[in-house]
Amino acid sequence: MESFEVAVVGMGALGSAAAYQLARRGAKVVAFEQYDLGHVRGASHDTSRIVRTSYGASQYVRLAQSAYRDWADLEAESGERLLTITGGVIFLPTAGPYSASDFTSALEECDVPHELLSPAEVQARWPQFRVPEGVETVYTADTGIAHAARTVATLQMRARVHGADIRDRTLVESLLPDGDGVIVRTANGDIRAAKVIVAADAWTNALLEPLGAGIPLDVMQEQVTYFQSSSPEEHGSDRFPVWIWEDEECYYGFPTYGEPTIKAARDVSFNRMTPEERTYVPSPELTAQLGDFVHGLIPDAGAEMRTVTCQYALTPDRRFILSPLQEHPDIIVGLAAGHGFKFTPAIGRILAELALDGESTDDISMFAAPATAR
Repeated sequence: MESFEVAVVGMGALGSAAAYQLARRGAKVVAFEQYDLGHVRGASHDTSRIVRTSYGASQYVRLAQSAYRDWADLEAESGERLLTITGGVIFLPTAGPYSASDFTSALEECDVPHELLSPAEVQARWPQFRVPEGVETVYTADTGIAHAARTVATLQMRARVHGADIRDRTLVESLLPDGDGVIVRTANGDIRAAKVIVAADAWTNALLEPLGAGIPLDVMQEQVTYFQSSSPEEHGSDRFPVWIWEDEECYYGFPTYGEPTIKAARDVSFNRMTPEERTYVPSPELTAQLGDFVHGLIPDAGAEMRTVTCQYALTPDRRFILSPLQEHPDIIVGLAAGHGFKFTPAIGRILAELALDGESTDDISMFAAPATAR
């Protein structure tokens, strides 16, 4: 039976980052992906993802600060430009469930420069928006865009350069911890690993539940829409920021990026379905709802050009899980709850540190796996 120091299950963003960080440190690592690399069944495909430090909790702000350092390191090591900094705004209705003061307090605690703007100040700076009264806006200049598909491909390429054995189209059927590591049973035969990193997102519990260590996950099909821009130059990344609307229903969007369209989506639409049930067909109702919101906030947004689906696997309170299983400490879980792409290189490093060192250089104390089976 082949033996490895670490096996990684799942080669989306987090698994690819973990494989890269492990191989870069000289570990003997094998990584498995049940589908083709770069597939569209999960949450790591398409083009753009938001990067930001602007969170309402200091733990995420500090992790984002670490991630920016890891992004810079990845860009320098690979020679790829993966981030485009645009600046970003978070719109927070004062009557809504989220407080601008939570964001500003967390940013102040972590020494992140930011501004708190009124609707009139937003309008003066970015006349592309129509922000109603009763909305506070938090601006951070370090917000921007990560190229999703290019990032994942870069991580996989660099992992292979450093010696990682990446096996796509190889389903991991089960994990069998035995006290001396873990037997990884795959459709193409078994291997043994001292540690296993499970970065399988919505497929995580297929491996954990047989071990009595399942994690509560709320899985749903999400979608993003690209709208035609009537003024592509006015919606370019040098004039128009990344934006997030935080309310009972949350939305987010981007400036033009690689094409003359502006991308927007609702965050968490509760269109629940398992990976096996996914239709890959956008919901007309959700598309229409998004269009109404976007055209109210950005009047120059044009017609819908296309809509793309993806998948969310949400943990309780959308808290990350970055830790070994307490029942099976040789199995390490990485779950990012639908808002983790911005942290990709840092999460990969953290998972590699947990596998090789037993602890991380970042404070991940709030991201522990559940202690008991669910």
